[in-house]
Amino acid sequence: MSIRVLIIEDEAPAFRRLQRILEELEPEIEILEVIDTVKDAVEWFELGGSADLIFMDIQLADGLSFEIFRQTEVKQAVIFTTAYDEYTLKAFEVNSIDYLLKPIDKERLQISISKWEDLKKFYAGETDIRKILDQIQPEAKKYRSRFLVRSRDQLIPVKTNEIAYFYTENGIIFLKKLDGKKYPIESPLDNLEMDLDPDLFFRINRQYLCNLEAIESSYNYDKGKIMIELQPKADETVLVSRDKASQFKRWLEGK
Repeated sequence: MSIRVLIIEDEAPAFRRLQRILEELEPEIEILEVIDTVKDAVEWFELGGSADLIFMDIQLADGLSFEIFRQTEVKQAVIFTTAYDEYTLKAFEVNSIDYLLKPIDKERLQISISKWEDLKKFYAGETDIRKILDQIQPEAKKYRSRFLVRSRDQLIPVKTNEIAYFYTENGIIFLKKLDGKKYPIESPLDNLEMDLDPDLFFRINRQYLCNLEAIESSYNYDKGKIMIELQPKADETVLVSRDKASQFKRWLEGK
């Protein structure tokens, strides 16, 4: 059986290994394209790209591949591949039917493909992959409602709706509340981004993860960037990159 496959992977050795094993398992497999960035993947889907099955690395050259699902619609089933197991639950919130750890094992990959084939047979005639996945995936994730921070020897619970933004300063992550108080926090921004409701929080850039309520105003800036004014005010100019500008505008509009 011919399978049309899209591979989203930024490491050449990992791609070559995956390609070799796929061709051993499925001689008639057709690899449509190999994409190594979130940006190029979004463009591929928006231009009408379609595959039977997608293999997707989680950590790409320009960010986590979960950003692809935030920026565009992906209708095909996805098998995630990664060197880390920390993103398992996040993977199953999107179009994932399986999650493979690198280096990929041939027998384990065969199980994933068989799972995909069984789903196709069981749901024969159903063309909407989202309807199929909704029946096999766990319930929607519950996002963080509060954080525990320290102030000297005191432990302070902070409700998520009290947080203006998280930011990096001299290698330390800080939580800043809407009232201006700030506290150091141990979680990296990548993890915080996954723990927070994406309708309410947006990763402005590598240094800032902001609550919608903290964005006082925004302006078009140089070379397609957007300048943000935060409340409480940040100690530096906060910019949305050109690559994220369209996504940021859609987020502000609630799309």
